[in-house]
Amino acid sequence: MFNIDSSEFLLVAIVALVVIGPKDLPKAMRVVGYWVGKARGVSRQFRQGFDNMVREAELEEMEKRWAAENERIMREHAADAPSAPALDAPHAGSEPAAHAADGDQAAHQDHSDQPVMVEKPVVAPAPAEPAPHGPRPNEGAAS
Repeated sequence: MFNIDSSEFLLVAIVALVVIGPKDLPKAMRVVGYWVGKARGVSRQFRQGFDNMVREAELEEMEKRWAAENERIMREHAADAPSAPALDAPHAGSEPAAHAADGDQAAHQDHSDQPVMVEKPVVAPAPAEPAPHGPRPNEGAAS
């Protein structure tokens, strides 16, 4: 990180020993270690915040590209796709031909914009297990 060789570190240690003295050197090393740890923590938080901002910007850009691509695909295939058959269209032979030909608009409406209604499933309790045949292991035994 700082490109300090072992010889340079040894020189710094000797100068610190001479300047600070052997009595106060452990306390000074603890203080230096504390501040180095604080600096590393601040730099780690900064890097994480910066990485999060970059990741969010990339996600927004990808969402915009996906939305544009989705719109392009929908426009291309909207003309190609046949219209969906109406759900309440009369079946062949089930109604007279005159009724189907009189312009009944309800039979030809597209209901794709309406939500599909589905019944909520009902969960029934599990059936009771039948009683086993014969006496239970401890019944009928003389005590």
